Amino acid sequence: MAERWILQFCHSHYGPFADVARQYAALFKGSPYKVLTVYLTGEPSEAVRQVSASDEVIFLDFSSKAVGGLKLAAIRALRKIAASRDFALVIAHRAKPTYIACLATKLPVISVHHAFGDYRRASRRWFANAFKKRLSLLAVSDAVRDDIRRCLPQWPAEKIETLHNRLDVAAAQSGIVPREAAREALGLPQAVPVIGNVGRLHPDKDQATLIKGFAAALPRLPTGTLLAIAGSGPLAEALKALAAGLGIADRVRFLGQVPDVRRYFSAFDLFALSSDHEPFGMVLLEAMVAGVPVMATDCGGAPEVVADPARLFPLRDAAALADKLAAFFASGRDAGNELEHLRRHFSDEAARQRFFALPMVRQGLAT
Repeated sequence: MAERWILQFCHSHYGPFADVARQYAALFKGSPYKVLTVYLTGEPSEAVRQVSASDEVIFLDFSSKAVGGLKLAAIRALRKIAASRDFALVIAHRAKPTYIACLATKLPVISVHHAFGDYRRASRRWFANAFKKRLSLLAVSDAVRDDIRRCLPQWPAEKIETLHNRLDVAAAQSGIVPREAAREALGLPQAVPVIGNVGRLHPDKDQATLIKGFAAALPRLPTGTLLAIAGSGPLAEALKALAAGLGIADRVRFLGQVPDVRRYFSAFDLFALSSDHEPFGMVLLEAMVAGVPVMATDCGGAPEVVADPARLFPLRDAAALADKLAAFFASGRDAGNELEHLRRHFSDEAARQRFFALPMVRQGLAT
């Protein structure tokens, strides 16, 4: 029997997208299919090749300018790749790879969507409808899926589905730095409780509410409790000024940009995500795999990740967050079943079962 391949097409490998490619390549581990991952932009990198966990990786290395407009050179390049072997379907991440894949091939295309608003543009709705017969849409959360369904109300539900982001749990655990060493690396004291937050210092991440909620909760928290915020961004000075104005500058540690920060989540007693409508919240999984309880806003994709609804708080509600923080520390800080929740719902194994049960996948592989 001739080899069959899956063509995975990514815009770039920067930021989280090399791991996104790994997540989708891992779906086919142990299957009859091989995976070729193609990066539209981004220079060749042996490290990215390894992270991608694919049978083969191609770096097209187009410039941003070259993939503007009609993208004719990119369409020609992908058409040549598609003719090179027996592909069953294309998994395309984000809008440009989806556009190119639909025009360059006659294969079924599963378009993966990582953000809100992808089909609020009339031009994208028109394009999706033009290729509706062989195009299916996969969202990283039910929240993103529902946003797409609202934009494309005539599409059948089975053509717009969810496959959550996930982790290779064993590999992620193996990289976690032990608690004492993690605290030493981050410059945090060993003997006090620490609430952690990781993210760009930007209005979308709303660390201002986190700082206000922490300040309001402090009289009810254990002695010496600290808030540690890792990340950089345009609001760095404003957030430091906010902490100073609330009289808690000595209780809030701004850690700056920490390389490979996910390895140090073990330093935290609680991870708190205050983001405004996070499409999914991968950082929550990274905290959970370190055995750290998580708390998040009750909007976007975060409620789908957090195992305990009692650890959700309304967006920008500092008073509600303060109550949640106080209740958490009063309860004994038990991580509960979050690691098991992670394995059951957000592991490679769980995603593989879900993926191959989707009608869009069964139909695509049957062609």
